[in-house]
Amino acid sequence: MHPKFKRGRAVALESRRTAVGDYLDFLAAWVKKPRQTASVVPSSRYLAQLMVRDLDPADGRVLELGGGTGVFTRAILATGLPAEKLEVVEINPGFARSLRRHFPGASILEVPAQSVSGHAAGERGSYQIVVSGLPLLAMDKALHVAILSEAFAMLQPGGSFVQFTYSLRSPVSQSVLNALDLEVSRVGQTVRNFPPATVFRFTRRGE
Repeated sequence: MHPKFKRGRAVALESRRTAVGDYLDFLAAWVKKPRQTASVVPSSRYLAQLMVRDLDPADGRVLELGGGTGVFTRAILATGLPAEKLEVVEINPGFARSLRRHFPGASILEVPAQSVSGHAAGERGSYQIVVSGLPLLAMDKALHVAILSEAFAMLQPGGSFVQFTYSLRSPVSQSVLNALDLEVSRVGQTVRNFPPATVFRFTRRGE
């Protein structure tokens, strides 16, 4: 067998093993806390690529909320962003351990998303983007306000909060957007995810 074919086969096999492992980890987390995990399967790489589409590896730091099995984390680092510029928030201890094992250069924070500023390495206003895998549809408006307020305190001028949802509509109500002086735009949708997902980008009005 040609060496290149062997390498390609090994990479494909490792990719399948990772996908199966991610699925089993996600399923176990969903069984324990269905509202916190929200889905029985991890997000697809197609959704991950859509989530990081506007990320500039040469710009500021990046904050990921709800790292899960690391699907978005891989996509973030695949853009060329240095691992030391990435911080991932994950309150599930099992997922957090796995993230530390697979992404040793990134900082994994086991803290609530609404209080991340007290634990993040970067200064407030130094992050270019917040990539969120949080199940916002399972949360109430008060928690939306708390999480978005914290996220935008961390973002630099012109920075954005990127969120996916299994709905065609924004997961954040207009009343919350008005209260925080934010606006939302639709980034895109992928049917190559189960369930199909839509990605939204939140920014400060006028930026």
